[in-house]
Amino acid sequence: MDSVLSSKRNQQILADIVRAYVATGEPVSSRAISKSHSEQLSSASIRNVMADLEDAGLLFQPHTSAGRVPTAAAYRFFVQQIAGQATLSDEDKSWIHKQLEDATTAEELTERAGHMLAAVSRGLGIIVMPPLAHTVLEHIRFLLLPDGRVVVVLISAGGATRDKILRPEHEFTQAELDRTADHLNRHYNGWTLEAIRADLLAKLASEKERYGKLLPVALELCDPAVLDANHGREIYVEGAAQFASAPELAGADSLRELLSAIEEKSRLVAILNGCIEAPEPVHVQIGVKEINGAGEHLSVITAPYLVRDQGQGSLGVLGPMRMQYERAITAIAYMARAFSEAMSRG
Repeated sequence: MDSVLSSKRNQQILADIVRAYVATGEPVSSRAISKSHSEQLSSASIRNVMADLEDAGLLFQPHTSAGRVPTAAAYRFFVQQIAGQATLSDEDKSWIHKQLEDATTAEELTERAGHMLAAVSRGLGIIVMPPLAHTVLEHIRFLLLPDGRVVVVLISAGGATRDKILRPEHEFTQAELDRTADHLNRHYNGWTLEAIRADLLAKLASEKERYGKLLPVALELCDPAVLDANHGREIYVEGAAQFASAPELAGADSLRELLSAIEEKSRLVAILNGCIEAPEPVHVQIGVKEINGAGEHLSVITAPYLVRDQGQGSLGVLGPMRMQYERAITAIAYMARAFSEAMSRG
């Protein structure tokens, strides 16, 4: 493969084929590339290059006399060598800014970001919230249910609300819960749940008599290990109906597997969480092994975002492999920065 792609001309022809196939969904002919190529090469010259690219595993011919279709390897090359050099259009910058700036709540902000992600990918827009342990909190409230369970209401930076229902080991009165919430809200506004618990443990060791029962109650109700069900990450998904109608998922088994992954959501969380560990600012995965069957026709593009430089989540898309990578990659990178700023502003 390396020898075939050592030529700039061959690289450009492969890039033209990928762009043409993404635009039309039809096998690309040598004549179509000859017309669009800047060097005005003959169809015969283009055919020779396409044959070499096919031998290298970068193209395949669905049937005799048809044009060529890019393989997963061709998309990987395109992403690594071509799409990474793209710049976001002024129209997309303006669109992203307007959509996010007009949002008045964290929920509306997340919904709008999901819509935009789905639009640039023809697939799913996915936003994974930071783990509860790393979420910067502005307000905490505890509500006692008749059966003794406690609803923990966490309002994070930007006004996003997350509720968890706990069955604590000990029985509490609403008055005890109110006193505990009041103490936490007065002393720990702007802290993460993880930092709150660490400080409570330190105070419990040194000032147990001063705080009496208050600190043990707070520790039990603010335990990230208890609150962080499903690894503490909530997920927002947009565009499932549009994605399910994609031609690449026409097979019943492929569609069933994809819908199962969307319904479970934990698999989507695992896929997007991979980007947080990735060194690059935008992580692209061609082919999604975590989704059987349908995954070989899909791609994931993800980017991390921060809320007040602390809680880290991720946003991205799960879409058809036949995707406008240049637009999607640049839009997601830009959106991650704009989303971080908007969430941090509140």
